[in-house]
Amino acid sequence: MTQAPRLELIGIGKQYPAVKANDGVNLTVAPGQIHAVLGENGAGKSTLMKIIYGAVQPDEGEMRWNGARVSVRNPHEARALGIAMVFQHFSLFDTLSSAENVWLGLPKAFTLAEVTRRIVKVAGDYGLEVDPARPVHTLSVGERQRIEIVRALLTNPKLLILDEPTSVLTPQAVDKLFVTLRQLSKEGCSILYISHKLDEIRALCHHCTVLRAGKVTGEVDPARESNASLSRLMIGAEPPQLQHRQAQPGAVALQVRGLSCPKSDQFGTDLRDIAFEVRAGEIVGIAGVSGNGQQELMAVLSGEDPRAPAGSIALFGADVSRAHPRQRRRLGLHFVPEERLGRGAVPTLSLAQNTLLTRTEHVGRAGWLRMQAVQAQAAALIERFKVKAGGPGAAARSLSGGNLQKFIVGREIDARPKLLIVSQPTWGVDVGAAAQIRGELLALRDAGCALLVVSEELDELFEISDRLLVMAQGRVSPSVPTAQASVERIGEWMSGLWAQPAGLAGSNAAHAAGGTSSDREPHAIGGRDA
Repeated sequence: MTQAPRLELIGIGKQYPAVKANDGVNLTVAPGQIHAVLGENGAGKSTLMKIIYGAVQPDEGEMRWNGARVSVRNPHEARALGIAMVFQHFSLFDTLSSAENVWLGLPKAFTLAEVTRRIVKVAGDYGLEVDPARPVHTLSVGERQRIEIVRALLTNPKLLILDEPTSVLTPQAVDKLFVTLRQLSKEGCSILYISHKLDEIRALCHHCTVLRAGKVTGEVDPARESNASLSRLMIGAEPPQLQHRQAQPGAVALQVRGLSCPKSDQFGTDLRDIAFEVRAGEIVGIAGVSGNGQQELMAVLSGEDPRAPAGSIALFGADVSRAHPRQRRRLGLHFVPEERLGRGAVPTLSLAQNTLLTRTEHVGRAGWLRMQAVQAQAAALIERFKVKAGGPGAAARSLSGGNLQKFIVGREIDARPKLLIVSQPTWGVDVGAAAQIRGELLALRDAGCALLVVSEELDELFEISDRLLVMAQGRVSPSVPTAQASVERIGEWMSGLWAQPAGLAGSNAAHAAGGTSSDREPHAIGGRDA
């Protein structure tokens, strides 16, 4: 007898006020199959996965599990069937530890100590570095994703749903994860795999269902497809080729020297004698494994953490080490954090209202908001950056992760910054949107803006950066021109294994960074305004 499908969806439909997320979707997943679901941002992938997991209820259609019709009313019932899911937007409690978050999703028979031991074992077996005792609010995006993956693996699932699981993992961690997924597949576990990384889908998955505007538009064997053919199925065209011209660096925009800062909590990372510079008209990329001080560095550069030593951060010659974020914005610095919801945008506020977080040109002298102008500004961003949303009044949390990312990055690019610091610029966006964002960053560079890009996607950094740095254990490597770098070399540096050139210390590090450092002392921006 032919074995029944592990999962079968028949005619699934889901209507939201502004869009029909799923429209008559059929999907069949066999036991042990690694099945990719591919589609551009807003195509309905995450909604479909949430329906399978019971987090969202469909308006129409039916679901069959091992041949029997089922109604999954909530995630608890899904887990009882053997369905586990790793969300793109994490479902972790910030105030609890990693182990406590995992414990919540497991049977009550386990003690916290037993769960902690199991986390350590599973994390070690699968090469996912996890500290069970750390509170979630101290973790980077990459570290939170590891917790989600470990939590799912601990349930011994029969169907594992992974929504952008590798978006903030290093290449080495991705390779280890693929070994794990292939082993799970051999043991009979079915895997639904959502990713915008076409190389991953072609290398890992047995079958691929393509969604566009909520409908199934194709089913293929990804191993027999090219990246170009998969792109055409997904977005109707191949992503545009980036025009990366030779950089013409100008004056120093950002100079960091002798930057040391103790961690703000026991689980953070100390910044140790960091020195580099970024010039107008160039993109400097920072690579590194999540949790090596990137969060702390972004906090002191953006002004969120005001504890940087005096004279350690200069913006266009002005000492901004202790300056408020608002003062830095007045000098031309704009910042895109790695965390979209809660940091880059307020979930419950509309897109128009979210523009006011960093854009104040439509705020009158007495504090009155010119809301018509704010609405028009948000509408222009939606159109320019091809954001799929229900208009300027749509709440930020109603957007897919990729579309919210396009809006936040677009908001800061549109501000015409003199220095743009971006963390994980294309996390969770489809190939077409990623190409658009990268193209916009290059255009900003060509217009004379200085850019500092922190990303865990090495391919991205190699594609857009003029120079590369690596961050490891709270230190920053010497810079290397991207043309002279290799994945192997950068991978070694991610472990902190770089040679310190003779005489490279303190402010002299700027000379090794590919440019000449100014000898004059920066003048200070005094105090912190409210």
